[in-house]
Amino acid sequence: MEDQPKTPDTWRPQTRLVRGGAERSAFDETSEGLFLTSGYVYASAEDAEAAFKGDKQRYIYSRYGNPTVNMFQDRLAALEGAKHCIATSSGMAAVFAALASQIGAGDRIVASRALFGSCSYIVEDILPRFGAEHEYVDGTDLDQWRHALSKPAKCVFLETPSNPTLEVIDLPAVSAMAHAAGAKVVVDNVFATPVLQRPLELGADIVMYSATKHIDGQGRTLGGAVLTNDDAFMEDELVPFFRHTGPSLSPFNAWVLLKGLETLDLRVERHCRNAAAIAEFLETDGQVEKVLYPGLASHPQHDLAMRQMKAGGTMVSFQVKGGKEAAFKLLNALRVVDISNNLGDTKSLITHPATTTHQRLSDEDRAHLGISAGLVRLSVGIEDVDDLLEDLDGALAAI
Repeated sequence: MEDQPKTPDTWRPQTRLVRGGAERSAFDETSEGLFLTSGYVYASAEDAEAAFKGDKQRYIYSRYGNPTVNMFQDRLAALEGAKHCIATSSGMAAVFAALASQIGAGDRIVASRALFGSCSYIVEDILPRFGAEHEYVDGTDLDQWRHALSKPAKCVFLETPSNPTLEVIDLPAVSAMAHAAGAKVVVDNVFATPVLQRPLELGADIVMYSATKHIDGQGRTLGGAVLTNDDAFMEDELVPFFRHTGPSLSPFNAWVLLKGLETLDLRVERHCRNAAAIAEFLETDGQVEKVLYPGLASHPQHDLAMRQMKAGGTMVSFQVKGGKEAAFKLLNALRVVDISNNLGDTKSLITHPATTTHQRLSDEDRAHLGISAGLVRLSVGIEDVDDLLEDLDGALAAI
């Protein structure tokens, strides 16, 4: 894989989002080039031999590396403050690569109980097939982390804020305990985005994203990424796993995501401003039993969230009175907000986690996580906030 172009350390985040990682071809294009090629040619058989032996750094095959994909990786790494980035075909491919590349038979993984449904499937169902053990803890309970990490572990996996109840986990504290137990800390930072939270600066070893969400942010493509400053993990574990299992990002999707990064900061700022206004409104509505938003003083981990994040985030979860029937009435009465299990989109999207993203969990597990029949998750878009407030007000009245 070719050396990635450098991004000046003096550039501020928004400049990095627009210009980071850019590499012009001989045509001197303004917009980054889209290299739709699966392979590359060699001037001689000797050049091909040198490339495969690793004596010459160059593109070999787009499953290993591609100019457009590399530009996306370099730009995201510059924003995250990471030395290394591997882009993947989806967010779940990123999760699996980050975990499976380092977990083997007899290894132990400690994870926060509040995980996205597919993530819990990897931890509970797939990794144990290879002989790995797992233990869940309530992510906000440091005593549970301390107990679970009182014996050796290979990996700690968590998401903060969590999906869908927006729990916030103390990253410095958990990372310190994990490192003492010999574990690497893998953080799903999808909800916070690298604009609001940078886990590597808070003690984590590995951070991953579903770039499908805010990084694209417009419902167009799938993508994911794994980032780290750990040279040994990157070269000895992640890169070999990635190259030989093939979860590579397509050049076209990489180009779309690369352009999405240019406006990420602007969009996230608007998302957060709208989300804060909606959360404050929902707290005053008589049909709403509970509002979960890290930016509200009423959030159980509000102070921690404000230490770790630059703002309250783009997601608001709330519980309506009347359970599933009332929640469905609310969703069906909305006219601006769309019903969708996606998130991080410019369009506001709402879903009922108990029957969609977390439906595979048992009733007992959902109750333990606070995913009640009346809970809905709102991904707040960048529409005019007054239109969103009017839409929610009318839908709540319909209950």
